[in-house]
Amino acid sequence: MRAYIGRQQAITAEDFAELALGTPPELWLGVEGETDMERAAREDAARDILADQPEMYDGLMRMAAQVIEEHPALVDVVPLPRPARRRGTVRKGVAA
Repeated sequence: MRAYIGRQQAITAEDFAELALGTPPELWLGVEGETDMERAAREDAARDILADQPEMYDGLMRMAAQVIEEHPALVDVVPLPRPARRRGTVRKGVAA
């Protein structure tokens, strides 16, 4: 079965995201290993797009909320145990 959005065929999840957003997801998420200059250019482009299409921000937020609702494991946060403070120990220059 083939899936089309408009005249474009969507095969992967990335294809669906790009067609839904109208831009590649990498524009908003970045790519691993990008340089500071590449990141700055990407963020400038994203700002320009949002300035031209302010309603896109709301769509992005709705899409993010929907993904989180459908896949809560993506944002599972596990609290790390805090180290126990030892009473009666003296740190350098500080009394306990």
